[in-house]
Amino acid sequence: MPRSERRAQLLESAQAVFVDRGYHAAAMDDIAEHAGVSKPVLYQHFPGKLELYLALLDAHCDTLERLVREALARPTEDNEERVAATTSAYFDFVSREGAAFRMIFESDLTSVPQVRTRLDSLELACAEAIADVIAEDSGIPDDQAMLLGVGLAGMSQITARHWLAAESDLSRDEAAGLASALAWRGLGGLPRVGGERSDDAQG
Repeated sequence: MPRSERRAQLLESAQAVFVDRGYHAAAMDDIAEHAGVSKPVLYQHFPGKLELYLALLDAHCDTLERLVREALARPTEDNEERVAATTSAYFDFVSREGAAFRMIFESDLTSVPQVRTRLDSLELACAEAIADVIAEDSGIPDDQAMLLGVGLAGMSQITARHWLAAESDLSRDEAAGLASALAWRGLGGLPRVGGERSDDAQG
């Protein structure tokens, strides 16, 4: 098996074991057995359990950042649509990742320095991407745009996590719609470069 395919297989097995047993109860033996390989093969790719976890974390962080950037890059001039798409990106992510999302973002490893660094980097990257669009569109100072970017990213992540954990009767679209409507009531009042306020069309 090519090295890249083997690595992907090992990561998939590691995720399954981590989700099933939790990080601390999972053993490299369990992961190797799940993948159908020997421990030496596993160690050829990953020197330890933490390295496996960090590789999974990197992959999931990359996915979420990509979803946020794709939402912001939508070919539209309608900022309400942009806010809705950005908020939905977080709900799409938790819907897609399910238990793996909980394992990574709500595990007791979030205080481990290597894990914390990656999560902080993800939060900053998403907030900066949102802030760049806000600053460009509204003309407000960068520090104000960054504060709003952090707010939208944080609210979207927390509401998506709550919706997933609560196992609500609300559909993904309904929940994301409520969260984006809340955000838009604030962001819609910003000025627009060369124009009026973002919510001007709504009176």
